Amino acid sequence: MVMPNIAIFIAWGLITAFFIETGWTPVGVLGGFGETDGVANIGLVGPILTYLIPLAIAFQGGRMVYDTRGAVVGSIMAMGVIIGANGTIMILGAMICGPLGAWLIKQIDKIWDGKIKPGFEMLVNNYAAGILGFVLALIGFFWLAPLFKLIAEGLGAAVKALIDSSLLPLASIIIEPAKVFFLNNAINHGVLDQLGAQQVQESGKSILFLLEANPGPGLGILLAFTFFGVGIARSTAPGAILIQFFGGIHEIYFPYVLQKPILFVAVILGGATGVATNVAFQSGLVAPASPGSIIAVLTATAKDSYVGVILSVVLSAAVSFAVASFFLLASRKRDLAAGNGGDMSAAMAKLQANKGRDVNAATSGLLGNNSPANEEEAEASLGGVGSASTATATRIENVVFACDAGMGSSAMGASVLRNKIKKAGIEGVTVVNKAIANLSGDEDLIITQEELTDRAKQKNPNAQHVSVGNFMNAPQYDQVVDQLKNQ
Repeated sequence: MVMPNIAIFIAWGLITAFFIETGWTPVGVLGGFGETDGVANIGLVGPILTYLIPLAIAFQGGRMVYDTRGAVVGSIMAMGVIIGANGTIMILGAMICGPLGAWLIKQIDKIWDGKIKPGFEMLVNNYAAGILGFVLALIGFFWLAPLFKLIAEGLGAAVKALIDSSLLPLASIIIEPAKVFFLNNAINHGVLDQLGAQQVQESGKSILFLLEANPGPGLGILLAFTFFGVGIARSTAPGAILIQFFGGIHEIYFPYVLQKPILFVAVILGGATGVATNVAFQSGLVAPASPGSIIAVLTATAKDSYVGVILSVVLSAAVSFAVASFFLLASRKRDLAAGNGGDMSAAMAKLQANKGRDVNAATSGLLGNNSPANEEEAEASLGGVGSASTATATRIENVVFACDAGMGSSAMGASVLRNKIKKAGIEGVTVVNKAIANLSGDEDLIITQEELTDRAKQKNPNAQHVSVGNFMNAPQYDQVVDQLKNQ
């Protein structure tokens, strides 16, 4: 829900950084301070944060559940919560109300599916959605808004208590392991973004945006493997540094931690060091840094926080590197004797299980162990006997890479296949990437990672489906190109 709307956060962050009273170029009519002709300036910062961001999240959440119809009803319900919780940013409420409203209208539509007399479909469908939206808006306004407001105020009070007691670095004990087990988005976008946005309105910046986004701890882990790791972990770490630190894809270092769980200590201490540094320098960001690239972090840094933010990244990386290096050196002889530098394959399997969806393509591409075991497996990947995929005789003109968010990993895969098709001189074939929830049913060939194929089939059972181990270097791409040549 949040990731497709990150552009709004970035736009809002830039508006905030430049135009609020403490920004680079304060402008009252845009930043929302002062008066013009005796009337208080509303500005853009407040309305975008209060209305646009929660509504966009609710709309996306509803759309994922029940397409545009669900998005509309979910947004109506979310609006009731947004207005009812006057003065509180309702990102969390929107994340719940959007999908919930969509699910409810989906269930209601099932009641009279196929029972409406011809000519009355538009009347029934529109009034059903409108009446349900009316009821849900009232429920959101009178009952859910006070509940979500209470939750937000409770979380805010807890964070404030940690800050006032100088205990905020302890949050790393939860956040850093949660990142590796893929609970970071729930914590970051569901809680920290909302509280951070509230702090930005009040003080122009927030340290909370840096609790999870700091690339320092992951950088330290990868540097330690670069210098003191063995086997495949050492050989892949340098390339992973570029993707993690500059690309902001933190998933890249998760397998390195999972293969040696003692390294959780390194990322926790590194994260706590970064938080403590930001607390000491009172530094913060004006908007979420997503993805967690050093470029995104510096772009969102408040104008008075560059020293603190840069130091927090450097020091957290240094601490993480030092602690991880100690553990790697302590086990180096044992790892060399084992000949595998730790079980990276097992770590990747564990990573897949933790995430329950496609591990980022960059991670899989670096480790690159997705070749078919035999000819039968290769055939199965393109719809042969025993495959989790399907094949049709339809001419292929529309190829879609599908993943959960329809952004990072599928975009990489689409780019790889697009280049292969171009080099082969094939024309008339489009290759795009989408979220599985946005599959429209007119796709000819859908490429997904293995664990997502069943979901893609539910959205479009008539397309040909190809399952791959990862999006970056799947051998199935060459077979797809051959198939396109011969059609």
